[in-house]
Amino acid sequence: MTPKKTIERISLYRRIVSNLLSSGKKQAFSHEIAKLAGVKSSQIRHDFMFIGTNGRANAGYALTELMGHIEEFLTGGESDNFCIVGVGNLGRAVLAFFHARHKNIVIKAAFDKDPALEDKIIHGCRCYPIEKANEIIKSESINIGVIAVPAEQAQGVAQILLEAGIKGIVNFAPVPLKLRQGIFVENVDLTMYLEKAAFFTRNSTKVSEV
Repeated sequence: MTPKKTIERISLYRRIVSNLLSSGKKQAFSHEIAKLAGVKSSQIRHDFMFIGTNGRANAGYALTELMGHIEEFLTGGESDNFCIVGVGNLGRAVLAFFHARHKNIVIKAAFDKDPALEDKIIHGCRCYPIEKANEIIKSESINIGVIAVPAEQAQGVAQILLEAGIKGIVNFAPVPLKLRQGIFVENVDLTMYLEKAAFFTRNSTKVSEV
């Protein structure tokens, strides 16, 4: 089983390599990528060997080739179809961020209980009533759901997604979900990150990786 931290680092490397390519750079050494990623050069080399590529002693990594290896590892050459439930401020921010930004992450549908949003296009994504979730998720071959609703609605929304065949959930609601085994859940607790930033800002000498 691949550790979650490894996937997180490789996803970070993809953004770094993409930015380097956009800047016109064609080659990079492990220490250059390590500095941008905030890890050691040895970690970079280990992770890139894990995905099946090695740098050259005198030239480093060919970035276009490296990006190909990263993309193949993360996606298997396929796009993932997402949906989002909750088109409030947070949901709209997620839609805006991913709109036409990432070819392998496609948000195919948005769902909301507000009837005024039905059939509206928000940042390139069509909105549907939550009652149509089962139908749309199956017809669009959606396999991952994003929950961006208030805490008290999250469990019910998760159940709707599972009944429609969703296999993975990104949960922005500040509440743990009770789901059957075999469903991958990534909980994104924004309050936790803000509190952590505030704590270490006040206590800079207490920063630790453990």
